[in-house]
Amino acid sequence: MKGLAGFGRKQDCVLVIRDSDVVLEALREALGEAPAEERAGLERAVAVVRGVAGADEGPLRAAWVRERLAGVGFAGDLGSVAAIKALRQAEPDLSLLAAVQLQRDAVAHPA
Repeated sequence: MKGLAGFGRKQDCVLVIRDSDVVLEALREALGEAPAEERAGLERAVAVVRGVAGADEGPLRAAWVRERLAGVGFAGDLGSVAAIKALRQAEPDLSLLAAVQLQRDAVAHPA
């Protein structure tokens, strides 16, 4: 996942941006041209990227939230008001509604 972003002023819309399809295609092309000694590693890489490409967005958003909270030193309860405050400190462009929705993803999808 590249990142989550709002546009302009604080937004209630949070986008998950992934380029795993592009990476998967590049790995498939490399696998098609790879010498025998590289094939096993590339096959494993294709399997890993395929798993990420099909992942549900909820767990991806939850992981993003945890990364942002860790970045501001938050280690408390993900379901707390303090977690929302810390998330908005980490990402000032998040609206309160977006922060609450992201918090719900983090609570619903434990690490």
